[in-house]
Amino acid sequence: MAARLDEMDRKILAELQEDADRSLEEIARRVGSSKTPVWNRIRRMKEAGVILRQTALLDAEALGLEACFFVLIRTSEHEADWQRRFLQVLRDRPEVLEAHRLAGDIDYILKVRVANARAYDTFYQALIAEVRIYNVTALLSMEEIKATTMLPL
Repeated sequence: MAARLDEMDRKILAELQEDADRSLEEIARRVGSSKTPVWNRIRRMKEAGVILRQTALLDAEALGLEACFFVLIRTSEHEADWQRRFLQVLRDRPEVLEAHRLAGDIDYILKVRVANARAYDTFYQALIAEVRIYNVTALLSMEEIKATTMLPL
C-alpha cells in the first residue's frame, strides 16, 4: 500500500534523492519550510518505510569495477528449497548489485559489477558450483546510458 504523501513530502524526498548529504537547514530552505517541520516529516517517512536508509553512491569505475554484466538465468528447478538456496547465494555475493525474478522465458536477471571478464568468470564458476542452473547468458554492458537511484515523484 502506497504511503500518503503531500506535495511538501514529495519536495523533501526529491531533495534527499538528489543529495541526502544536504543539511536539514538547506533542505528546509529549498522546499520553503523551516527545519523542525522538515525534520518531523523526514522522521515520519522513515517510520512509515518510505525512506529506507541513506547511503553514499560510489563510482564503480573509480574503484576498479569496470565491467557490468547482465546475467540471464534459466532454471529447471522451481522447488522452494532450491529457490531459498539460490536467493541466499545471490544475497551473499557482493558482485550482485540487483537480482530480479522475471515472468517469461528467463527466470532471473542479475546486474553484476566486477573488474573484468576474468573476474566475471570467477563469479560465474562460484555461482554454478553452489546452485544448479539450467542456462546462463551473460551480456556485457558496453556503455551505461542512464543510471539513477532517483524514483519519479
